[in-house]
Amino acid sequence: MSTHVAKEQESCIPDKGKPAGQFKEALGVFCRNPTAVFGLILLMVIVGITVLGPQLMDADPFEITGLPLEPPDSEYGLLGTDYLGRNLLVGMVYGGQATLLTGVIAAFLAVFIGVVIGAVSGYYGGWVDETLMRITEFFQVLPALLFAMVIVSLFSPTLWSISIAIGLASWTNTARLTRGEFLRLKRQDYILAERVIGAGNGRIIWKVILPNAIAPLIVSATLAVGTAVLFEAGLSFLGLGDPNMMSWGLMIGSNRPYILVAWWAVTLPGIAIFLTVLSVSLIGDGLTDAFNPRLRERS
Repeated sequence: MSTHVAKEQESCIPDKGKPAGQFKEALGVFCRNPTAVFGLILLMVIVGITVLGPQLMDADPFEITGLPLEPPDSEYGLLGTDYLGRNLLVGMVYGGQATLLTGVIAAFLAVFIGVVIGAVSGYYGGWVDETLMRITEFFQVLPALLFAMVIVSLFSPTLWSISIAIGLASWTNTARLTRGEFLRLKRQDYILAERVIGAGNGRIIWKVILPNAIAPLIVSATLAVGTAVLFEAGLSFLGLGDPNMMSWGLMIGSNRPYILVAWWAVTLPGIAIFLTVLSVSLIGDGLTDAFNPRLRERS
């Protein structure tokens, strides 16, 4: 008899299939947003160039190929050369790999830390919530770029140490967002039904609440990539980038003393960073609109 009642209660849980339907509606709204689609296409082009370009070029971005500070469309390269005589086009293509990879790794780490802390804090509440939120506030009041600089300075500046530093400096917003979603969802009827049928806290947190809270977290993760790209550029500009790996930030930082005589060496990597962050921001705005139920109803 109790098994029959449990099955009936389980069949009444309303979250079954809800995320799938929500994503289907959101995809339709996203595809009808021209700026979001433009951002997605732009990001795909940038990623495609940075992924396929090195395979087609098969060059060394640190190799000196001509005279220093040659302008674009010269005999030494389509985009000219930097202050050492390195091909700027090759550096742009290879540098995009390090910049984008750092952004993705750092964003993943920031979202992972934020989701774990926010989920545990919002679900359990009480002293757990109080403790974790005080820790979150401590990290939130720290100057993020300065905190990342300190972490990178303590270790050898590599792609991984820079990514970890950026991730540790930028997880607090995701944690607060996740906490708010868990506080809102944990009192829903289908969560109570899960408890009645004997579901454990782990299953409720990761398999029931989190899938229903994933929409705003996707938006947060998307925007975190753009933030991480800017962080990497800032650290490299200040001389805290990996000197053995070409990146857009490293190109800007190493060529900045010559900006008045060779604008292209600084401006072109800056434009690449601008377009990347712009595309990510447009995608993030499109996802925000797509996952907004009120906007979906008007669409």
